[in-house]
Amino acid sequence: MVILEAVSLVKRFGDVRAVDGISLTVGQGEIAGLLGPNGAGKSTTLHMLLGLVTPDSGEVRMFGLDLAKNRTEVLSQVNFSASYLGLPGVLHVREVLNAFARLYGLRHPRKRVEEVIDLLEIGPLARRKVVELSSGQHTRVQLAKALINEPRLLILDEPTAALDPDAGDRIRAMLVRIARESGTALLITSHNMREVERMCERIHFVSAGRIVATGTAAELASDFGVDDLEEVFLKVAREGAVPA
Repeated sequence: MVILEAVSLVKRFGDVRAVDGISLTVGQGEIAGLLGPNGAGKSTTLHMLLGLVTPDSGEVRMFGLDLAKNRTEVLSQVNFSASYLGLPGVLHVREVLNAFARLYGLRHPRKRVEEVIDLLEIGPLARRKVVELSSGQHTRVQLAKALINEPRLLILDEPTAALDPDAGDRIRAMLVRIARESGTALLITSHNMREVERMCERIHFVSAGRIVATGTAAELASDFGVDDLEEVFLKVAREGAVPA
């Protein structure tokens, strides 16, 4: 089942064509990657998928519904996490999660809050104010917030940023398990190529607002004639290369 479908998305900012006809799909339970150098159009694409930016042309469909026409119904089943997003600093972690649980209209908000606190292993942080958190702790709270509504589509921008190797490994395993067990679709952007290789079943490389290559990590390395995904990234970023 296709969870997310973007069709020929275009977005211009003045004379700059930030996104130039991007199309992609993510299926139920699939973990897909959206990679590319800074300025390639990844963030603008994510913002269109989240309904934060309106495409100049093209369509976004989720769960078979047009996002533009079914915004509330669609976005209630989606969530997003990025380490750079702010949370109310004066609130305690549990208060923040309770607030988001109620914003999503969950039937048993307190129960779900405790579930995600346990899932992300942030019990010791629950009574701490957000402003007191380290960057790694903030990343884990952001992920807890993103899982609060048990989304069918989870969009993650640098999901393990600022986490130490042990915490990062635990988070990656948890996300893979959620995709496998609940069928949640994940779309991930990351500059951690090893993370993408380990998690993503399909990877889309973006350059100059266009998807220039799609495949598994092994397929992309083979297509570009290199050994691994990091070398693919370097070829795209430095040379604007496309597969032979």
